[in-house]
Amino acid sequence: MNIALLTAAGVGSRMKQEIPKQFLHVNNKPLIVYTMEKFQNHPSIDKILIVTLPSWMDVLQAYAKQYGITKLEWIVAGGDSGQESILNGLTKLKDDGVTSDDVIMIHDGNRCNVSPELISDSLSVYKSNGSAVAAIPCIEAVFKSDDGGKSSVISIPREQLFRTQTPHTYSLGNLLWAHEQAAEKNIEDTAASCVLMQRLGETVYFSKGLEDNLKITTYEDLGIFQSLLTAQSK
Repeated sequence: MNIALLTAAGVGSRMKQEIPKQFLHVNNKPLIVYTMEKFQNHPSIDKILIVTLPSWMDVLQAYAKQYGITKLEWIVAGGDSGQESILNGLTKLKDDGVTSDDVIMIHDGNRCNVSPELISDSLSVYKSNGSAVAAIPCIEAVFKSDDGGKSSVISIPREQLFRTQTPHTYSLGNLLWAHEQAAEKNIEDTAASCVLMQRLGETVYFSKGLEDNLKITTYEDLGIFQSLLTAQSK
């Protein structure tokens, strides 16, 4: 079974709005609904779990009903951090009888423009390697600064650099193992599952990413997403 675990428990502080960013509307539709629809419409995704803010759980359930998100099986309250929120979702899946071998695709709820191609490629790379993390090559010149970004004398070859996105795809058993290790080793600052895996010595296998697969965190990002929707509708 392939399960999409969508993270939507952030408060959206950079937006400086009372409404969390994942519930803001673009073209009269909440951002989280755009994301849910991507996984609802993908034939290889069987079920959806969303981790969200406790005060928004009923709203999310209502949105799922309104927009026909029939694959939404679980809505789970988030934790105090991204890492804890993911663990809450994984624990719910384990408690509900999802097996260790079932596939979990973790995706940012506010990364609304994930394409069917990216979802399919993530599953393909997972099948070949046991894990998959969406990534794109860095195309800009990159410098390392030791004085807070004022200056630098060190450049890093961009050919060696990749920017990760979501989805991150692993088995439930592997993810639960990683979080157990994190608790034992007091690792508490890894909202990205791929970073946690890397810190535990695991190899990160890259699946396809795209610039269009942007994470919406600012008003500028909202405008870009709206432009993408307009272009895709033509």
